[in-house]
Amino acid sequence: MRAERMRHDTHAGGAIGSLTPPSLTLQQGLWLLAAAGVTLAPHASYLPWWIIAACASLLGWRAWLLWQRRLPPHRVLLLLLTLACGVAVRQEYGHFFGKDPGVALLALLLCLKLLEIRRSRDVRAAVLLCFFLQMAVFFEDQSPLIALAALSGTWLAVVTLLALADANAAHRAQMRTGALLLAQGLPFMLMLFLLFPRVQGPLWGLPADATSARSGLSDTMSPGSISDLSVSPDIAFRVEFSGSPPEPSARYWRGPVFTRFDGRTWRAERPIEASTPFYTPSGRRFDYRITLEPHDQRWLLALDFPGAGAGAVRGDGAGAGPIRFTNFAQALLPRPLQSRSRFELSAWPGTATGLQETAATLTAALALPDGFNPRSRELARQLAAGAGSDAVILDRVVSYLSESRLTYTLKPPLLGRDAVDEFLFETRRGFCEHFASAFTVLLRGAGVPARVVAGYQGGEVNPIDGNLVVRQSDAHAWAEVWLGGRGWVRVDPTALAAPQRIEAGLAAALPEGEALPLMMRQDLGWLRNLRHRWEALANAWDQRVLGYNPERQREFLASLGFGKVDWPQLVALMSGVGLILIGGLMAWASWQRRLQDPLERSWLVFCKRLARAGHPRAPWEGPQDYGRRLALALPRQADELLRITASYARLRYGAGANRADIRALNRQIRNFELQ
Repeated sequence: MRAERMRHDTHAGGAIGSLTPPSLTLQQGLWLLAAAGVTLAPHASYLPWWIIAACASLLGWRAWLLWQRRLPPHRVLLLLLTLACGVAVRQEYGHFFGKDPGVALLALLLCLKLLEIRRSRDVRAAVLLCFFLQMAVFFEDQSPLIALAALSGTWLAVVTLLALADANAAHRAQMRTGALLLAQGLPFMLMLFLLFPRVQGPLWGLPADATSARSGLSDTMSPGSISDLSVSPDIAFRVEFSGSPPEPSARYWRGPVFTRFDGRTWRAERPIEASTPFYTPSGRRFDYRITLEPHDQRWLLALDFPGAGAGAVRGDGAGAGPIRFTNFAQALLPRPLQSRSRFELSAWPGTATGLQETAATLTAALALPDGFNPRSRELARQLAAGAGSDAVILDRVVSYLSESRLTYTLKPPLLGRDAVDEFLFETRRGFCEHFASAFTVLLRGAGVPARVVAGYQGGEVNPIDGNLVVRQSDAHAWAEVWLGGRGWVRVDPTALAAPQRIEAGLAAALPEGEALPLMMRQDLGWLRNLRHRWEALANAWDQRVLGYNPERQREFLASLGFGKVDWPQLVALMSGVGLILIGGLMAWASWQRRLQDPLERSWLVFCKRLARAGHPRAPWEGPQDYGRRLALALPRQADELLRITASYARLRYGAGANRADIRALNRQIRNFELQ
């Protein structure tokens, strides 16, 4: 009798759990593995390699156990593995507090949980871990592909729960029901997206993590710093002009300004800030909207030269607020940019800056460290000899560099202590920072104030949406020279050796035969076209979904006739819309239930027949619980009873019933004979 009971418990327990530890059916295990795999896949782009390898190994182990119908590993072994994973994560990150170690630990725990599954509640715990990890991936990336991956993982997790509730249902029916359940939740998701009060700022706010893994310009510049950045295809910002954009030669996006030089590294001075520019904008005006990716700096990377005109200080995002202007012609944000933000700006590229420059600024723009780059300083003295003005010296330096046949390359050789001397007289190969640094040192050595400016130059217009896309590979350095009566004059020394860099971009300026990153190659037009389409889609997602901030929410509510709304009004509005949605779903469910009334009649016939035989169903007893109790009471007919109750549960609570399914259940009930 005990063996008989064990047999029936295991048969029923595969679906709902039982008195003895059931094992997963093959179908249930495959759904769970699929849910875990799809959930973990997006995390592979940023988790350490050993965690990815460990997760893959644990999933493979679980798949092998499932295929071989082996029992889970011993609990002691799993405990030791869990402790080892915890120690390894602590060793990798140095702590457990924060986003990165937390997500890494959750990923490992999910895979370990799959190995320990013995009851249905273990499956539910694993599914909950999947849900947590599907949310956690948005801490790192919020692109459309990541959203699709998270939605796919959620769907597979729901299908896993359906398979847990009914192990005998057809997999297509489970997939359809899972999709239907997600579809029923979409109206509520849309309601919460549109009406729930928006919280501005990054998704993750711990000080150690909120701005991690940011790339971009630094507040220092040394040989190789920008050339390393220029191999990155990542987008720095997007620009949408109100009219036609300026010519490529005027597309200089200003970042840090370097005035201090120690012989090898340039550093930025602390600027003087004000609420209005230190210059008077003049010339043609360009209005544009810039969408900046987070770079954890205050630089607005505005087009030279920003002004305080209409629309010049309007922005949204974590860096929103009145922008500040510096005596170095920069535009600064109130705080470091830690989330994607948009700003509406105006620029006057023809503006003259620094016409009334201070003596302290000009003195700082002449300083050179003693004992460094002696050959360059001697060359500067020779170029300055007999010159009647700073403008003449500038022309001589430009002519010298133009005739020196220096080579512009993405892979400059390493330089030593006297970097400028080695570049000008030995290697003669460099990137934009080498040209700008050497040019500025020569002018300072000749007694002409000069400084280095870093930022971005150029950009590529996406033909799909018309936006100008500026990438990290567009990072650039140029020089500014102060001339009496003209102020600070921009001179781009890179253009002396590679004029194509300014007009056509980095790829066109490099020497023939030099290896290029895949996305920069001009001969792969189909790949560039594919990238343009994807980036246009990603930009639309960023602007309309990720860019749905408090200001846009207010604009949306105003378009519906609502004025200024506060928290109580939003809660009341969400409650009203939620009640309408719930009422609609209840009406739909009632209509579905009327369609299934014949199914209920068949079930009642079955229950009445067994009640007359002395086995009534309790009011609180579900069909599968009832079937399990009947199987224990009538062991000779256990299999048939379990099939009938499982069929009814599947048709009532699973994928739904059609006429053929109901007829099949009626035949089972009619053919059933009590013994």
